[in-house]
Amino acid sequence: MPARFLLPLLCAFSLPALAGTGHYAFGKPAEASKAERTVEITLGDMYYEPASVQVKAGETVRFVLNNQGSLLHEFSLGDAAMHAEHQKHMLMMQQMGMLGADGIKPMDHSQMGHDMSGMDHGQMTHDDPNTVMIAPGQSAELTWTFTQASGLEFACNIPGHYQAGMVGTVEIKP
Repeated sequence: MPARFLLPLLCAFSLPALAGTGHYAFGKPAEASKAERTVEITLGDMYYEPASVQVKAGETVRFVLNNQGSLLHEFSLGDAAMHAEHQKHMLMMQQMGMLGADGIKPMDHSQMGHDMSGMDHGQMTHDDPNTVMIAPGQSAELTWTFTQASGLEFACNIPGHYQAGMVGTVEIKP
């Protein structure tokens, strides 16, 4: 891999670790036991059902996500700008062979031709607290406490999925 790609790659995988502390304008991750209600969402190939969810500011919601499609999908909370940035990282992961049909694969640094022994390989993951990846036929959960925000979406940022319509809205009521 050319060195000019290495720094952006390292930054891309380090930023989610910083975000893991729960600093999001629209809320923070929560424990499922704190949820005030559960919302079930079906993930199909290029759609969510329901495609819109209403929550109250301050409400903690447990999302139960069932991937009934034939493709790998994700459920990611954020605004359009966050999703656009996340899509760049997902595309980079796909181009590097880290993102496959069955999920995220660990990087084989020996293939890169660089001495990468001093790097923190533990940060090269897909572990944002506002995002879960779900394999076909599988289920997952994400619990979130919402604050007042606008323009909030849930989306699949696997390359091409958002653009094909795999995006829904979260309306936060006061």
